[in-house]
Amino acid sequence: MDEIEQLREQIDRVDASIVELLKERMQYVHRVGEIKAADGGELFVPERESAQREKLARLNAGVLPDEALLSIYRQIISCGYLLEGGLRVGYLGPEGTWSHQAALARFGESVTLMPFASFSHLFDATERGEVDYAVVPIENNTAGFVTQTMDLLMGSSSLRICAQHMQSVQNCLLANCERGEIRTIYSHPQVLGQCKLWLQQNFPNAEQISTASTAAAAQLAHAEAAKGAAALGSRLVGGLNKLNVLEANIQDNATNTTRFAVVGKQRTRPTGKDRSTVCFGVPHVPGSLADVLMLFKKHEINIYCIDSRPSRHMSWEYMFYIDVDGHEKCEPLQTCLEELRRGSPMLKVLGSYPEL
Repeated sequence: MDEIEQLREQIDRVDASIVELLKERMQYVHRVGEIKAADGGELFVPERESAQREKLARLNAGVLPDEALLSIYRQIISCGYLLEGGLRVGYLGPEGTWSHQAALARFGESVTLMPFASFSHLFDATERGEVDYAVVPIENNTAGFVTQTMDLLMGSSSLRICAQHMQSVQNCLLANCERGEIRTIYSHPQVLGQCKLWLQQNFPNAEQISTASTAAAAQLAHAEAAKGAAALGSRLVGGLNKLNVLEANIQDNATNTTRFAVVGKQRTRPTGKDRSTVCFGVPHVPGSLADVLMLFKKHEINIYCIDSRPSRHMSWEYMFYIDVDGHEKCEPLQTCLEELRRGSPMLKVLGSYPEL
């Protein structure tokens, strides 16, 4: 027997051991599911998964690519959800959207993924319990906050951000006509924003039309190919709609990334490495916003980002969204929010969740 055959026998032996260990692991997972069902516990526990990620990185010690190892465990954990009773996860559909890909990357292939035609329908379904969680975009590192998502979170009485997922976004020009024949370009407003400079340089005269999703854009590009229609979206959505990729990676930022939120009714416990998303109003007097920001400085709390939205209740009044370090139940953020609440006409924590 040559050396390759001997090594293959060793690989087969290791594979058999892996399968037996997976079977043993799933027996424990199933028992955990039974206990959770009896106690009304949540199947998806972001703080537990955050700790697992750190543990795997330590055990791996850089021998394997961390992301590859985490991808393997994502499917193992996804199978565990199934054995524990199953999860229903909603996303902005149809299949092929970046939201669909983010839901797959966050929850794996063993959960029930359910597409919805709009963010409002998705939030309503999550409120009613038709799905357990919604995966929605909240921020892009080029185009900023996704205001529709933030407004729906602000308006919800029960839904909160309980986890996040960073999704690398590589947009493509998709069409079944020649590049020089393109007259109309469809895509979601966020994607059009992510490719703004590229569109100005390459298609300054093409009409840009916003759609509810990149999948809807691809469907229109396929149906109107003879009229010079194209779409911006992923390779996956192009393939699902039988469109050719005329050019790839057209986003203005080479590291284009969208931050997705996992939205549900649960409250995530502190992990020690958390982020909080907060919405607040300020009195309409000079310096009121600066006073709020000084509160965070006083407590040495890092602010990741800040954005404003018009108030729905008063004309020319604004609400502010911020992302900050820390968990609302832990110091120093807890005290900072208490002080902010005393001086603000409105404050709502939209979620505290693991940074990882």
